[in-house]
Amino acid sequence: MAMAAGDIENLIREGIPGSDVTIEDLRGDGDHYLAVVVAEAFRGKSRVQQHQMVYQALQGRMGNELHALALQTSAPQD
Repeated sequence: MAMAAGDIENLIREGIPGSDVTIEDLRGDGDHYLAVVVAEAFRGKSRVQQHQMVYQALQGRMGNELHALALQTSAPQD
């Protein structure tokens, strides 16, 4: 069963407080998403560490309810 974009957004916002999250359904099928996440918590972290934080916020749903998620992560611009 696919996840709704709003559910993905809420999980990321809850797992990474203060984050700015935008979710886009890439194919219109509710199964392939792009998440753009900007968070101060990412500052000084590598891209891999940032992505790990997002996956952790998703609480094990990646690969289960959530089939495909492209990520763009960054710290806010000064």
